[in-house]
Amino acid sequence: MRFNSQLQRQWSQAALLACFFRAARKIYGVRRTWPYKSRNGEDRNGEEDVSLAADPRPDFLCIGAQKAGTSWLYRQLTEHPDFWMPPVKELHYFNLLGRVPSVGSARARDDRDRRFLEAIKRLSARSHLDLEDYAGLFAVKGELLSGDITPAYSMLNDEVIERIVSHFLNLKVIFLARDPVERAWSQLSMGVRLRNIIPFNATDAQDVMHNLLDPGVLLRSHPSKIVARWKRYVRPEFFHVYFFDDLEKNPAELRRSILVFLGADPNKPSGRLEADDSSDVRKDKLRLTAKVRERMARFFEQELKTCAAELGGPAKHWPARYGFSLLWFIWQLADDLDLFGWIA
Repeated sequence: MRFNSQLQRQWSQAALLACFFRAARKIYGVRRTWPYKSRNGEDRNGEEDVSLAADPRPDFLCIGAQKAGTSWLYRQLTEHPDFWMPPVKELHYFNLLGRVPSVGSARARDDRDRRFLEAIKRLSARSHLDLEDYAGLFAVKGELLSGDITPAYSMLNDEVIERIVSHFLNLKVIFLARDPVERAWSQLSMGVRLRNIIPFNATDAQDVMHNLLDPGVLLRSHPSKIVARWKRYVRPEFFHVYFFDDLEKNPAELRRSILVFLGADPNKPSGRLEADDSSDVRKDKLRLTAKVRERMARFFEQELKTCAAELGGPAKHWPARYGFSLLWFIWQLADDLDLFGWIA
């Protein structure tokens, strides 16, 4: 009897302790850990074992834009010692209801990759969004940073965005903005190169506009609307817009700025990868004639001016590339809002 009472007390103490740690985890974010090998056999401190988080989640989303440097960013983060990135660049979990198209062809580089791919295959078999199990995909990151870089998330509707942001309260969101004319032309070039678009006469403005009006191109080509939609739900300190212009002019500084925002060490190199490494630059693109460029610019005139006024930064110079006056646009906007009514 005495033995049984002692056993009961021990079990009670163990149960009480377990309750305490569960509560502590919820309040203070305390993590339970298991050892695992890192991709290169070392963790950030040079030791062989790091930790596997019991409360996994993505640290950030990069929501695009397509053809604005997302592949460059994925390569930079994959090689950076402060990150573990999925073996699939674009998960497409939120825009395809979990049906991840590129998982089947993905190659596992180590045990973490294999576990990630197995988990996302199971998750992709479901017909509904499961934010808890989506978060569980990132358990393998341990104490490293990780995220999901999927440009198609720029087109998510308000309901899905609100669900994501409400579930991941500290989620950081990155958007890489690019001049709408240049971005759309790059997407059309890629579509023809990959045979996703039937080859067309790139010197014929009418043919070009026909392809430009495809929803898959058009909806990605209004960065001001994308940013405004996401900003409705993401707190300002967790949302940042970067520019493709800076990737072209000063990639090292752009890399540094993004790493600081994500909480990583910008002084650590991304392996042997240089900041200005960009394989997309070497890919063939359709030749953009002056006539087609002018037609596309007229189509995007209002968006170019809106981006200049609302996004700032390099976007302030976008209208001038095509001979549009931002000053006139601001005056017209003020007139529409009747801000100068007092003059009458």
